[in-house]
Amino acid sequence: MLDGFLNLLKPPGMSSFDAIRFLKKLLPKAHKIGHMGTLDPLAAGVLPIGLGAATRLFDYVSDKEKHYIAEIRFGAETSTQDAAGFVTKTAPPPETDAVLALLPRFVGEIEQVPGAYSAIHVGGRRSYELARAGEAAPLPPRRVQIHAIEPLGSLSPHSLTLSIRCGRGTYVRSLAEDLGRAAGSRAYLAMLLRAESGPFTLEEAQSPAELLAAAESGNWPLLPMDFPLSALPGVVLPETLLKKVQNGAAIPNEGGVPEGSACRVYVGPRFAGIARASESFLRFQAMLLRQ
Repeated sequence: MLDGFLNLLKPPGMSSFDAIRFLKKLLPKAHKIGHMGTLDPLAAGVLPIGLGAATRLFDYVSDKEKHYIAEIRFGAETSTQDAAGFVTKTAPPPETDAVLALLPRFVGEIEQVPGAYSAIHVGGRRSYELARAGEAAPLPPRRVQIHAIEPLGSLSPHSLTLSIRCGRGTYVRSLAEDLGRAAGSRAYLAMLLRAESGPFTLEEAQSPAELLAAAESGNWPLLPMDFPLSALPGVVLPETLLKKVQNGAAIPNEGGVPEGSACRVYVGPRFAGIARASESFLRFQAMLLRQ
């Protein structure tokens, strides 16, 4: 059983589900696998994949900031808010300077309405499934955090490339549409590249071809299970507590982890899992040491 993370360089045209299906064919049967943050089929870039016991750690990854490179095209809106849809509205494109002046308005905590083609669950189904079936339901606005937006240049008189750093749950397609409307025009997302997802970076990502070669050689480029958890405090226990840890027993909180906080737990050099401080004890939420 492989336990750890893969940093997949997802190509455009492959959905996040396609990526999981591709990797499942390379892994032993019934191997646990999951992705950490959906990436649209149109988009390319970093898609963190958890294997084995690492799939139990997604909720504990505290650094979920994303970095995107986005090309926004002005003058039209589409049914999907990106280049995959059909044009629904048009308007004269704005001047680039007018758009640049608007960017600070979208930095900070903003309210955003996700598009119908998002992966949000609506009544047990994905919103994009309902939209494709002609049953799109209006989605409520949500608060999202955008840390920074910086222009990288224009690809044409009617498009602008932006570097966007944002928190989880931000829809860059919706941002593109909102930016076009704020400029008195229309806009859609023409290209999207996810350059970073927390500590997973584009420079260290592996293409499907590279992962196929790794599977054939048996030399998987696995990142350790604690790789995306460095923001959590760490507690190192002596080897004498190994059996207690393996049994999931509560351990005295001698490291002073704040009440209610989660922490990484190690037995000697080995990562044992995630515990939470409660009533002077560390109680395991995910014990990952195999018997």
